Amino acid sequence: QVQLVESGGGLVQAGGSLRLSCAASGDIGSMNTMSWYRQAPRKQRELVASISEGYTRDYANSVKGRFTISRDNAKKTIYLQMNNLKVEDTGVYYCKSSGYVGPYQYDYWGQGTQVTVSS
Repeated sequence: QVQLVESGGGLVQAGGSLRLSCAASGDIGSMNTMSWYRQAPRKQRELVASISEGYTRDYANSVKGRFTISRDNAKKTIYLQMNNLKVEDTGVYYCKSSGYVGPYQYDYWGQGTQVTVSS
């Protein structure tokens, strides 16, 4: 079974920090890119950050300079360090693994964790 288990969400005041973790188990494929998405009420799910197998990082403009995505391949875990949080960062955060099993790409999603930033 493939499973992504998230932790670290919660309630924080604006300007504070949170660190999200997503631990993978099972075969998530090869050449996988790990990503964090978020979805706020009344908004579409959006890509927040991604990190490739080669550690290439990409960020949404709204979080550049504040969020850092990282991965620990030995632990099969990705992280999202969120600093200087803003109210507009509030939403459900999901981690995703996109990798290949043979010629096929498979996406696996975490369960989602709520991040609430209060003013």
